Amino acid sequence: MLRTNTSTFHPDTFFLVGIPGLEDVHVWISLPFCFIYLMALLGNATILLIIWSDHTLRDPMFYFLVILSAIDLALSTSAVPRMLGIFWFDAHEISFSACVAQMFLIHTFTGMESAVLLAMAFDRYVAICAPLHYTTVLTPQVLAGIGIGIIMRPVLLMFPILYLTHHLPFCGARIIAHSYCEHMGIVKLACASIRINAIYGLFVASFLILDVALVGISYAYILHSVFRLPSRDARHKALNTCGSHVGVMFVFYTPSLFSFLTHRFGQKIPPYIHILVANLYVVIPPALNPIIYGVKTKQIRAHVSHAFSSK
Repeated sequence: MLRTNTSTFHPDTFFLVGIPGLEDVHVWISLPFCFIYLMALLGNATILLIIWSDHTLRDPMFYFLVILSAIDLALSTSAVPRMLGIFWFDAHEISFSACVAQMFLIHTFTGMESAVLLAMAFDRYVAICAPLHYTTVLTPQVLAGIGIGIIMRPVLLMFPILYLTHHLPFCGARIIAHSYCEHMGIVKLACASIRINAIYGLFVASFLILDVALVGISYAYILHSVFRLPSRDARHKALNTCGSHVGVMFVFYTPSLFSFLTHRFGQKIPPYIHILVANLYVVIPPALNPIIYGVKTKQIRAHVSHAFSSK
């Protein structure tokens, strides 16, 4: 059945395939995804609980870490439960409105994560390259402005995508070769020109590329400053901290950019590889971020060690 009005035709439901070509092993694929998702829930909840309960952890770094952990929880939860429903219970059907809502949430939280990683790179730049000005640059007012920007930029960028997607006619096509709903997977089913959607999608994705470039510039300046430090121990400490941050950003940006570019230029890449990588970027970074920051951040590591030693 199709629901129609004067200008659009929307299917009542879409059918999410899962991982095309690997349907027979969905149950086995689900096991590592479920385990990693549980790690993400536990790790990020732990980070939030530690920072909330310890009033000494109020530096800008912990402010950004709280935002990152909250976004990681939201991003993974927007995608993984639905994914596991497909893998375990053959719950392939999703309503049109729920699919569009999931698309909005996943892309919005992805944009927020990119923005907070950029903010954390800026925090490290100021801390290492201009340590004497750290408290005067990252004032509470500046932090509040950055926090609002992290949230509002992707939300505002996604509203036109909601409008454009809702006004496309679908004329019966409803099978999405993916395990969750995302922009290009939906609009490719439309029986009308999606040129505007594709162009605007490129415009939105350009902000992700801009974030990558700015992060790279920040860390180039950081490395330049680190190698000028007189103390070998200070250089080692700075490189150790920055190395973990770069690792987090590599794990997030690589699969997200791969997924975006594959939609437009990767016609020869097998669909199951594209979908597997797209699934990874909504679950691997949220699971790794609390581990990396927990290990590398002395205060958080001390809280976790104390919790285990007191039992």
